[in-house]
Amino acid sequence: MKDNRSVFFEHQAQTSPYPLAIEVDHAKGVYIYGPNGERYMDLISGISVNNLGHCHPNVVKAIKDQADKYIFAMVYGEMIQKPQIELTKRLVGALPEQLNCTYYVNSGTEANEAALKLAKRYTGRTELVSFNRSYHGNTQGSLSVSGNEVKKNAFRPLLPDVRFIDFNKMEDLAQITENTAGVIVEPIQGDAGVRIPDLAYMKALRKRCTEVGALLIFDEIQTGFGRTGKLFAFEHFDVVPDILTIAKGMAGGMAMGSFISSQEIMKCLSNNPILGHITTFGGHPICCAAAEATLRTLQEEKLIEDVERKGQIIEDRLAQHPAVKEIRRKGFMFAIDMDNFELVNKVVTRCIEKGVITYWFLSTPYAFRIAPPLIITDDEINYACDVILESIDEVLNTEKVID
Repeated sequence: MKDNRSVFFEHQAQTSPYPLAIEVDHAKGVYIYGPNGERYMDLISGISVNNLGHCHPNVVKAIKDQADKYIFAMVYGEMIQKPQIELTKRLVGALPEQLNCTYYVNSGTEANEAALKLAKRYTGRTELVSFNRSYHGNTQGSLSVSGNEVKKNAFRPLLPDVRFIDFNKMEDLAQITENTAGVIVEPIQGDAGVRIPDLAYMKALRKRCTEVGALLIFDEIQTGFGRTGKLFAFEHFDVVPDILTIAKGMAGGMAMGSFISSQEIMKCLSNNPILGHITTFGGHPICCAAAEATLRTLQEEKLIEDVERKGQIIEDRLAQHPAVKEIRRKGFMFAIDMDNFELVNKVVTRCIEKGVITYWFLSTPYAFRIAPPLIITDDEINYACDVILESIDEVLNTEKVID
């Protein structure tokens, strides 16, 4: 009989030729454990998913309690289900008043697909505006508005009528016009290497969309649920979108997303045609129960309030190393720049060998990613920093020996 590793490589489709291939037995808190006692500190939260760490007891309890009641009842939108209602009350209660109507889906890319449809349907326009180096997902629509040409070329033709402008460039805002249905933007660009816009730029973007009647869509799939030191990143800029998309950190590790808008905008999906947007598993009761527990825990345990302080510890420690060229950060969302991809690749690999998982970016080869769980302690932070700094030194010392 084949072992697990053989089945993984031979019978599970891969996303790259070089997966991490870490075998997981169980996970708890900030750690992932292998079947033979291996322990890895998850310093990326599964790419900004496990904001509460792995298997938070409140989330596990919510999942078990709901599974005991029922697992699935009906496709989304037909029945009044308590897990959806409880999540909606808590989520809408945490958002600005104009973001008062939720639609639950299964992932971030689904949320973005639906947001694009909603913008077109509400405005009656066809043009979409996005940003160079952005990332919004891998299905046809979300890929079409992602700004990485290398990832797109093999899958053309994609959606027509998509215009790309430069992020944080004031003069490009004039390209948003009366023909534009929606502008989709990450308030902090994630896979571009944590690019943080100017406050004045975000204000001007909001103003321009309002002037021409285009809907402003904030993709907060990576930035949401405390990742940046606020519940949502748009709070840093005091700018409210017309549509908000969320996923990743939403449900404590369960597969869930949502697009959120006003009731006025959202109701256009239910008429002409009816069932203008439908999903079978969106708003799954177990996922909704997990999401409500996640948001409740973030709020009741005040975990977001300590993110900035903890993030500063990491920044201060790593910035001291001469091989670190720049650190871009908002809260617990880091890009650590080094000289080149080769050095980054060796450092990330060495960190993993030493039991700390960092990761690469899709569009920034000369930087590596850190996005810790919000529950990480100061001692765990300092241990992780020790390992990263040791890994950098070991890689550089090895290169000197080879030279």
